[in-house]
Amino acid sequence: MRVIATGGTFDKTYDPLNGTLIFSESCVPELLTQARLANDICFEALFALDSLDMQDSHRQKVLDACRASIEQQIVIIHGTDTMDATAEVLGNARLSQTIVLTGAMVPHRVLHSDAQFNLGFAIAAASMLPSGVYVAMNGQVFHWNEVKKNRAIGKFERK
Repeated sequence: MRVIATGGTFDKTYDPLNGTLIFSESCVPELLTQARLANDICFEALFALDSLDMQDSHRQKVLDACRASIEQQIVIIHGTDTMDATAEVLGNARLSQTIVLTGAMVPHRVLHSDAQFNLGFAIAAASMLPSGVYVAMNGQVFHWNEVKKNRAIGKFERK
């Protein structure tokens, strides 16, 4: 299995000097080690962006990374605001792998984060689902073209 990090809230940390969330080193390797998966999963830090800053060129890099992967199961850590747009690019590419996008509403490094659970859930989903592109968030799995983010309640749901 391969885990690809692209940034998003999942990997942000609080900067106490200016009171904002910023990117530092990805927390994913630490989480994989805690889950005793570090030796079984290939980790790739593609870039660290807020998904609102992602452009088509970034989505193309995600697609290229999936195409280049020898692993058949891929989990992509992604910002939740445009996760569906990247899932659409991947879904339309009709790759032979099982690709699961996940993220977090609260950064891993902040108390009460959903990041660790979502990562574990996405890894489990990727290992059990047939080939295709999915979004796995907060205990639910959605096919790439049947999901939307409900911003009013901060959850993903079926279209």
